[in-house]
Amino acid sequence: MNSETKRMYEKLRSKLSGLLPDSVLREKAELAAEIVRLKVEKNAVILGHNYMEPALFHSIPDFVGDSLGLSRLAAKTEKDIILFCGVGFMAETAKILSPSKKVLIPALDAGCSLAEAITAEEVRALRARFPDVPIVTYVNTYAAVKAESDYCCTSGNAAKLVASLDSDRVIFLPDEYLAKNVAREVGLRSVAADEAESPLPPETLVYWRGRCEVHERFTTETIRALREAHPEAAILAHPECSPEVTARCDYAGSTTGMLHYLETREAESYILLTECDMGRNAAGMYPEKKILPLARFCCPYMKRITLENVLEALREERYEVTLEEEVRLRALRAVERMLQVG
Repeated sequence: MNSETKRMYEKLRSKLSGLLPDSVLREKAELAAEIVRLKVEKNAVILGHNYMEPALFHSIPDFVGDSLGLSRLAAKTEKDIILFCGVGFMAETAKILSPSKKVLIPALDAGCSLAEAITAEEVRALRARFPDVPIVTYVNTYAAVKAESDYCCTSGNAAKLVASLDSDRVIFLPDEYLAKNVAREVGLRSVAADEAESPLPPETLVYWRGRCEVHERFTTETIRALREAHPEAAILAHPECSPEVTARCDYAGSTTGMLHYLETREAESYILLTECDMGRNAAGMYPEKKILPLARFCCPYMKRITLENVLEALREERYEVTLEEEVRLRALRAVERMLQVG
């Protein structure tokens, strides 16, 4: 074991010794050390989403966090290559913000059930039905969908953005549950796109019937069972969970918001209702906090990103994300409008 591999092994052991066997930590450390060496050689920056598997999350990224935040950080670097350890729409967002950089994703099949729930053609059809209604699109969408939208948003700023619009009617795409949570927060009536009247009545938010295949699996029964088994725990939920679930939790917010909660709020223990590895990664970040790893649902697409294919992506400089410039510029407009709101 050379010095860099040993250093990486010690780092992983300090974070994950209770989670992974020592033999696995040694294998992961060897892969991670080679990735770090190549990262320097290729002048690359590596981004790691909060849902990455723990050995990857705690080893190779230069930045960790949520998708838009990571893309904005990468755009400020002078690196030639952005390697995004996340799913396809995230790498596209990095390309939207960094057109001159080579953006790589380690697995072509790292998709997203939510992003694939709506197409650009369907957004155009909604605009034709409701021509004067602003369209707000969640960042968890592909660039072609963003390009047809007026604004993008994140789970953390969605309610603020909708409240800031000079309109009491809005189309919010594509996550049904996030839309309903936003509507409740800003005081709008929510109605499904396939049931909406034209013209829309005042104070109406139109939602699409897209859902995250992980977050939709948490139910009120999940909350009841957790409260019964762990009455001392603070339960945190992602706003892609249903309104019935978020209403019964102690906090509902983005992955960044969850981490802020862990940093600033004291509880005997914490349960994070989101992708399975978020809690494990947070436990490594905050060893002084008792984070119970009880969220069992894993995103199959996120799990397609591994240390093994990250290494191959850097070696071969694959798979490069490309966008038509006209689509990129229109998608960028929607992102920039969001950033102007704050």
